[in-house]
This record gives sequence, C-alpha cells and structure tokens, in this order.
Amino acid sequence: MNPLNWLGNKLALFLQKPSPTYRSETTSDPLSLITTLKKGDVLLVDGSSRVSAAIKYLSQSSWSHAALCISDQQAKSTPNSDEVMLLEADVVEGVRVIPLSNYLQQGTRICRPVGIKPEDIEVVCEYGKTKIGHQYDTKNVWDLARYLIQTPPVPVGWRRNMLTLGSGDPTQAICSSLVAQCFQTIQYPILPEQKHAQQRAVFLSRHPSLFVPRDFDLSPYFQVVKPTIEHHFDPYQITWDDSRH
Repeated sequence: MNPLNWLGNKLALFLQKPSPTYRSETTSDPLSLITTLKKGDVLLVDGSSRVSAAIKYLSQSSWSHAALCISDQQAKSTPNSDEVMLLEADVVEGVRVIPLSNYLQQGTRICRPVGIKPEDIEVVCEYGKTKIGHQYDTKNVWDLARYLIQTPPVPVGWRRNMLTLGSGDPTQAICSSLVAQCFQTIQYPILPEQKHAQQRAVFLSRHPSLFVPRDFDLSPYFQVVKPTIEHHFDPYQITWDDSRH
C-alpha cells in the first residue's frame, strides 16, 4: 500500500467515528421499518459520524448516506432486522453487505423506485453485488476531510460540485454513486437531465459521481415511503402526556 492510501485509510477511520456534537434521531420504530423495507428500495441514513457532517453540509440535506436493500423480510411472519440486507459503500470497508440492524437507531428514509418489474429489481441487486469488495474512493475521503476541518463559506450553488472530486477509478466508489450505478444498469431515472427532440422529452444520463444521497429523496421517480403511515397510523389513538402543561 502506498503512503497516500495508508494515510487515506487512517483518515477514513477517524472520519467514520461518531461526531461528538451530533445526535441522530430515529424516525421509525424498528418493527415498522423492518416490515416496510423492500428489495430494491434505497435507504437514506441521517448519519452521526464526522464524515456525515461534511456530506450534509455540501449536499444541503439531512441525508449523508444511501444503501440499497437487496433482501427483505416481506414474507416472514416473524421478521428479523439481521435478515434484511443492505448493499453500501463504507468509508473504511468499501462496498459491503450489512444487516438493517446497523441503522435501526438512526434517522432513515425509504425511497422506493416506481414501476420496476421484479426481474429488473433482480438485475439492479445482482449488479450491486458484483461491486462487493471495491474500495471507497480515497480521493473523495480527502476532499470531504477538507470541509470537515474547516467549513468554508462556499456558495450554496457550488457545494454539490464539491462532492464530485473523486479519482474516477471504477474499482472505487462512494455510497450514492454505487446506488446510482445499480439503477443505471436498467436505465431507471433518478434525476436525469432532459432535452426536447421532435416534440418529446429525451432523458440524458448523468455520470454516477454526480449523485448525492438526497437525489433519491428529491427524485420524482422514487416514492418516499414512511413506515408509520404504511402501518395505518391513527392520530386518534395517540396518548398524550399532559403533565407539562
């Protein structure tokens, strides 16, 4: 390992540690999240690590991480969070598969692609699995560290571009780029550019490095699924504590 990569790995270990000043809040009860998440869903994570703070600043979003659900517990009578598997690009360990239980105590959002055939969901997930073992883009780690050490007064319109400074090495990845690549294998839109030709809209594919986690939240082609509402939330069944009045 060359000295730059060695330093990059040490830096990644530091950035992955929890931020001493930020506390993530869970947005769904664990059982609802487990039984709602489906294969092919994108799970956005708030994130409480040091690197999460830099990503949220640059992307102007609450979401710092994106993972792809590659197996669920929809057909199970007793669902288990350790059996719901997520594909992600981790700063330290690279592209890996982890259980949903890793994120039950953090703020999350489910973004569900609309209208995809089951066989294409399989293509998306299988493509993602071929990336397992690829390393996180060390160049991107250094770029993020600069904005963590000192948050510069970067104009809002420029901040997003600061996240596209990676090495471009296809054996390296960042979380949102990995998930974007998976959906681009079946030409599923996330936030494509559009042009009009012969009185019809034509989509232009964007490079995967240009995507950030919040793009799946903003995309008109992904449905935001909230587990509490999916489980027939009834506001009239809430018991309020009036002792503070």
